[in-house]
Amino acid sequence: MDSDAPESPAFMSALVTEHFALQSVSSSTISESGSRAALYLSALSSGLVAIGFASSSRKSLVALSFSVLPTVFILGWFTTIRLIETSVENIVCRRRIEKIRRYYATLDPRYRGFFDADYDTAGLHGVRYGGRSVLFTMASMVLLVNSVLGGAAATLICLLGARLPAAVGVVVGVAVGLGTLALGLACEYRRLSPLIRDGSYGSGEQELT
Repeated sequence: MDSDAPESPAFMSALVTEHFALQSVSSSTISESGSRAALYLSALSSGLVAIGFASSSRKSLVALSFSVLPTVFILGWFTTIRLIETSVENIVCRRRIEKIRRYYATLDPRYRGFFDADYDTAGLHGVRYGGRSVLFTMASMVLLVNSVLGGAAATLICLLGARLPAAVGVVVGVAVGLGTLALGLACEYRRLSPLIRDGSYGSGEQELT
């Protein structure tokens, strides 16, 4: 057999190795996403507990609120951005794995059914992914919590720092929270939607994290 032929042992070995490497990278993106989300939520809960203990003293409350909440809020943005990137990485890996899997289906027509995917009726792995799927990623989950945190921090700044009326603080907090959420979702959609619409799986479906 010609060593340059697609079915050569060297090529098949390299293909299987690439398949394994892509699976490893895809799995690592899922693991990293979970770890980063857990780290953010842990930092948030710890900060809120500390603020709760300091609520009996106005000076302590102001000091902790104005230091802890902005820090966790920035951490939330860093976490969201990285989670979006891991989603992109996972999509690219899954797309390349799917390309290899489709090649496996061409090796022997007798066993093609083991590799064919029923995209039309069930979608990828039984789930359909589309443009609205970006709302249900781990990045969106962290973004939602972080937006609420940003709104709450803005309200506290208005009430404790600027001593504005409560109604003004609430309005400012809601505006900041909604603005943060809208900005984050816009960034995520702009980053992920081209990959989702790419049609790499034959029906535009990708697996998101």
